[in-house]
Amino acid sequence: MWRRLAFACVVALGACSIADWDAPANLDDACSIVQQKPKWYFQMRDVERRWHLPTSVQMAMLWQESKFESRAKTPRTELFGIIPWKRQSSAYGFAQVVDSTWDWYKQKTGKRNVSRANFGDAVDFMGWYTDITTKKFGIAKSDVRNQYLAYHEGHAGFGRKSYNKKRWLVGVADSLVSREEMYRRQLTNCRT
Repeated sequence: MWRRLAFACVVALGACSIADWDAPANLDDACSIVQQKPKWYFQMRDVERRWHLPTSVQMAMLWQESKFESRAKTPRTELFGIIPWKRQSSAYGFAQVVDSTWDWYKQKTGKRNVSRANFGDAVDFMGWYTDITTKKFGIAKSDVRNQYLAYHEGHAGFGRKSYNKKRWLVGVADSLVSREEMYRRQLTNCRT
């Protein structure tokens, strides 16, 4: 009981120290993240309750997509191999959602005033999108590897198994399994 109360106090104090848009200092420590970003933690828990997407899966996917950066963008391509040019895609924000998919989310959910740079909106999107993935392909919400492949490639690409032509992407998805397990273990320990 006292440990939980002490953890809640530390989490509450952390809310005052770091702005909502700044990335946490230690991305390899889930307890540090939730202590620095208590609002984020409660938003992820809400998504877990609503969409049944584990907090540790959300964290692993956010780590991969944006390193918890609110205004993350894809790298620029280069013109003639040296001049910075257009971005690789319109992916933006915490969840790195492209414009067309974000518009689909807003249209289907009726949420007009949402932002990819808002943490709560981004994790709600992830919950919504992975819920569709689960219904369409039967992938468990806890299966971070396949949820991430479907997230990265889109439902049509995942259905075509386009990831099989991208060894690097399969490697990334495989590595997320250990990151999700790490976050899950850490979250269990820091909640007690």
